[in-house]
Amino acid sequence: MPFISNTDEQRKQMLQEIGVDSFEELLNGIPKDLFIKGKLNLLNPMSEMEIAKHITNLSEKNINTNQMVSFLGAGIYDHFVPAAVNYIIGRPEFYSAYTPYQAEVSQGTLQFIYEFQTMICELTGMECANASMYDGATAAAEAILMAIRHTRCKKILISSLIHPSYKEVIKTYTSSLEVELVYIQQKDGKINIQELKSQMDDSISAVFIQTPNFLGCIEDMKSIETIVHSYKNCLLIASVDPISLMLFHAPSEYNADIVIGEGQVLGNMQNFGGPLFGFFAAKKNLIRKMPGRIVGATHDKDDRRGYVLTLQAREQHIRRNKATSNICTNESLCALAATVYMVLMGKKGLREVATQSTIKAHYLFEEICKLDGFSPAYSSAFFKEFAVKTEEEPKNIIEEMKKKGFFAGVDITPFGYENQILMAVTEKRTKEEMDNLIKALTTEVHPCPPRLGRRASQ
Repeated sequence: MPFISNTDEQRKQMLQEIGVDSFEELLNGIPKDLFIKGKLNLLNPMSEMEIAKHITNLSEKNINTNQMVSFLGAGIYDHFVPAAVNYIIGRPEFYSAYTPYQAEVSQGTLQFIYEFQTMICELTGMECANASMYDGATAAAEAILMAIRHTRCKKILISSLIHPSYKEVIKTYTSSLEVELVYIQQKDGKINIQELKSQMDDSISAVFIQTPNFLGCIEDMKSIETIVHSYKNCLLIASVDPISLMLFHAPSEYNADIVIGEGQVLGNMQNFGGPLFGFFAAKKNLIRKMPGRIVGATHDKDDRRGYVLTLQAREQHIRRNKATSNICTNESLCALAATVYMVLMGKKGLREVATQSTIKAHYLFEEICKLDGFSPAYSSAFFKEFAVKTEEEPKNIIEEMKKKGFFAGVDITPFGYENQILMAVTEKRTKEEMDNLIKALTTEVHPCPPRLGRRASQ
C-alpha cells in the first residue's frame, strides 16, 4: 500500500517474520482465476457531468421491483418501507456516523442500538440481543461458533433446508476449525424428524434449524426442541423471519437457545441483494459468549439516563486472537432503519404485514395450483413463500413472465430442487396483480409455451 512508507527491505522483513515469501502467498485462499492480470480496463478520465451521465446510463440497464410486479424472495423480500424510514436514517447525525467507539459523544447512536436490541428481544422473546451482524448468513455461522464455545463439542446437526448461502458461509467459517457439519435431509419440505433423532448423541453441540425454511415451509419447532434438549448439552439454534413472529410462536416459547435471522424485511430495501443485516439473540446465560457488541443503559452520578457500550471486550479490535469473533462492527444504519420501521409500524402494523402476506401468499398458491402444468411441490404449511412444481423448465417460465412485467419467482433447480419455482408474496401485492399473473400464465392471454398455464378445469 503506497501510503504506508515501508521500504522494500522492511516489507521483506515483515514477510519473513510471519513465515511467507511474498505478499501473493498471503492471498492463497483466493482462487487464481479471480485475480486481475495486467492493468485494470478503465475508461479515460471524465468530468463529473460525463461520469454522472455514464453511471446513469449503466444504472438504467437494471430492472428493479418498482418497474415490475415482484414475487421474488429466497431470502430478500419486497416489503413496504414507509418514506419516513429513509428520511430519518438520512439525517446527518445518523447517515455519516460509524460504529460508536466514543460512547460519550455518541449517545443518540447508542440509544437507538439499545432500542434495536430491546425490540429484537421483544420479537423473539429472548433475554439478550446484540447490536446486529453483517447479515443472516454470518449470524448463522457465528451462532454455530458460539455453541461450540459453550459446549466444547465440535459436531453440529444442520437442517438441509437452510438457505444455500448460509451453508456456504458456515462452511467457510468452520473450514479451519475441525468442525463436523452433518446435514439432516428433508421430508416433504421439512426436516426429517426421524433422521434427526437417529443422528442425535452426546457429542452434538447444537442443532440448527431455519423456519420458515428455504422452501418457505414451517418447521415443527416444538417437536424438534423436545429431541434436542433431551441431550443435556445440546443447544437449539433457530433462524427465523422476524415478520413471521407476529403470527407464530416466538422462539422463546419453544425454548430456543440462540435465535438469528436476516433483518432486511424490517424496513430495509432489497437493494439488489444488499446491504443486509443480521440479528442475534440468545438466552442470558450465553451473553458473555455472544459475538459483537451490546449496548446497555445506566445512570450517571446525577441520575441522568445514559447508554454505554458493554461486553465489547470479546471483539478482535480489543482482544485480538482471544476474541470470540472477528466481527468488531455492526450494520448500524440498517439496524437503525429496522428500529425506525418497527417503531412506525408498531405491533398492530407488523401483525397486519404478516397477516396480509400469508393470506395473499395462500391465495396465489391456490390459484396457481389450479393451472395445468403447475402443482404443489410440498404439502407442508407455509408462511409467505412457497414452491410449485412445473412441467416446463422454470427458467423459461420466468423469462416469459418478465416480458409480461412480472418477476414470477426464483428458479431453485440449481439448488437441487428440479423444476420448482419459489414464489414469495408480501403485503405489497394486490389481488389484481396476482390475478394478472395468473392470466399471464394462461394460454388465453399468453399462448406460448403451449403447455404453460392452461386452466386445469378447462
